[in-house]
Amino acid sequence: MKSAVETLNPTRVRLTVEVPFEELKPSLDAAYKKINQQVTVKGFRQGKIPARVIDQRFGRGAVLEEAVNDALPKFYTEAVNEGELNVLGQPDVDITELKDGELLAFTAEVDIRPALEIPDYSGIEVEVDAVEVSDEDVTKSVEQLRERFATTSPVERAAQDGDVLTLNLEAKVDGEVLEDGVAEGVTYTVGSGELLDGIDEAVTGVEAGGSATFTSELKGGSAEGKEAEVKVEVTEVKSRELPELDDDFAQLASEFDTFEELQADSRKRLEQMKKYDQATQAQEKVLDELLKLVEVPMPEKLLADEIETRKHNLVNHQLGQMGLDLAKYLEIQGKSEEEFDAETKEQAEKGIKTQFILDELVNKEKLNVSQEELTEHLMRRAQSSGMSPDQFAQAVVEGGQVPMLVGEVARGKALAVVVEAATVKDSNGEVIELDDEDETAETVEAAEAAEAEAEATEDKPEA
Repeated sequence: MKSAVETLNPTRVRLTVEVPFEELKPSLDAAYKKINQQVTVKGFRQGKIPARVIDQRFGRGAVLEEAVNDALPKFYTEAVNEGELNVLGQPDVDITELKDGELLAFTAEVDIRPALEIPDYSGIEVEVDAVEVSDEDVTKSVEQLRERFATTSPVERAAQDGDVLTLNLEAKVDGEVLEDGVAEGVTYTVGSGELLDGIDEAVTGVEAGGSATFTSELKGGSAEGKEAEVKVEVTEVKSRELPELDDDFAQLASEFDTFEELQADSRKRLEQMKKYDQATQAQEKVLDELLKLVEVPMPEKLLADEIETRKHNLVNHQLGQMGLDLAKYLEIQGKSEEEFDAETKEQAEKGIKTQFILDELVNKEKLNVSQEELTEHLMRRAQSSGMSPDQFAQAVVEGGQVPMLVGEVARGKALAVVVEAATVKDSNGEVIELDDEDETAETVEAAEAAEAEAEATEDKPEA
């Protein structure tokens, strides 16, 4: 076999391959064997039909086609290895010559990973929010905890703000009760704004056994977006009682003996959350600055495939689960289709660039992934997927996704190297030292959020 590589542009090449016919013999033998098992010829046992009879009955062309389709992936892979190419995606193959008994020649155009020059990134400097926890933040956190321990009790009075009501609802459009417009036993907290616009005003002042009618735009169901006349019956009124903020509450709601200890712990937790947010913000901003430093040629086919993948996932998975189509989603977002397409393209380009640059840094910095790091990453991914670690690990192995996980961890480590070299200051001008203990986990997540989810894999070509 002879092969040659022609560079079409920085991200695409054309392979020209010539294969002497004798090298096709294993695939020809396999083709005759396969056809033998699929056809019957009177006078011959299945599987024992001579090659000349197959040629006469079914045509030599059918055998050659089967043999070429079988052989192409092998010869294509050999040509890729000879050219030391880092290919992306599936090639476009064209058989240019097929002379029975003499020669097979074909070309294969395929995207390749572009060669990148990573400049000095130690000069990157970014600013992040300062970690500041106010007394108001602590009070709000404690109040949220307090809300969880509220108790309710029935009262014989008119409903007021903060009460918990049990309601029956009936919605009419154009005087007709909707099939999906009736609900009974609905629990609702007055003032929460969780149901329909206008319901708070309607039920306020109504006692158990009373009713009210109001007009509201429906937020879902068969008549979504239409004005409806809604009748609401109040069947029960309960008052909510919040516990006193004292030592008894601290002992009820936490492991602490005093309310002061509970407040101190709330402040500590808020500081930890803000530090995590600060670290994530630093990584995202450093990554953005790194992307500005590196010129990345964009493989057009890979970009087009990534854009299509993102659209498909949004429309068929995310929006589908919410009962929305793309048009309704764009209406809710207040975006035109052109704006959506432009944003999707920008996100896809950023994801591909991120993966290329971080992969190049993995090689440049000679970063390796230990079994412990891979296991920790697998545990995090399993938790986010809602699967047990064993189930997730089995799915990863069966799906051949272990290299993908290794790549995710390695890219996270590469980003961590850049973040460590950068100067990170908070909004007060103080230099921030990120916590090394959590840095790798956070940077893996930051890298995953930015990079393209579509894998660039080497697929089998077909004639």
